[in-house]
Amino acid sequence: MTGESNATTHFGFRDVPESEKAGMVHGVFTSVASKYDVMNDLMSMGIHRIWKDAMMDWLAPRPGQRLLDVAGGTGDVAFRFLGRARDTSAVVCDMTESMLIEGRQRAEAGAMAERLDWVVGDAMALPFADSSFDVYTISFGIRNVVRIDEALREAYRVLRPGGRLMVLEFSRIPNDLMQWAYDRYSFNVIPAMGQAVTGDRDSYQYLVESIRKFPDQETFATMIRAAGFGQVKYRNLTMGIAALHSGWKI
Repeated sequence: MTGESNATTHFGFRDVPESEKAGMVHGVFTSVASKYDVMNDLMSMGIHRIWKDAMMDWLAPRPGQRLLDVAGGTGDVAFRFLGRARDTSAVVCDMTESMLIEGRQRAEAGAMAERLDWVVGDAMALPFADSSFDVYTISFGIRNVVRIDEALREAYRVLRPGGRLMVLEFSRIPNDLMQWAYDRYSFNVIPAMGQAVTGDRDSYQYLVESIRKFPDQETFATMIRAAGFGQVKYRNLTMGIAALHSGWKI
């Protein structure tokens, strides 16, 4: 017997039932929530901050826009967005409540409280009405979604006509030797670093494996177009270690 209930997906390099992946990802981020920002700085040597600034530069927030930041965790992207233009507002949506709690405790959250909401929700079934937002962002979160195509369709649904999707995610270096060297760093250093800082090697082993399972730049751009978006483009960051994908609801 076949059917959706028997469908499998990847959890890092393992195949698992689709019905179990969301709970497993939730467990990973619950485990690392309190050290998430520290580990991001250590793993990327602070470069993730430059990547998020590059996202804002390309996005160019305008006064009055409303942002939905999915898998927004501790609020990095939302804080940047709100700081770029007046009269903007943002909703940070994440399936892991402990990540949102960490975000609410940051100093920026207090200063921007009147313009910022925190919502527990699933990227594949967003708890928002159609055409509710001007901008949808997701940073280092789309690769953890069980069905990426469904998340992209949800992004299209909640955006207003003329709204913009922007995805920041790890990607592929278009040079085999450099990709090999980066993989050696990822698999040998990051899990050990996770063990030393958080006491949790397995979660960071999963995060490294999930990066390697994510589609390359062109494949992911095709998925965005299939969800209905137009003017789909991407930019490589740091030689392609990460990439920014942009699309419009036309």
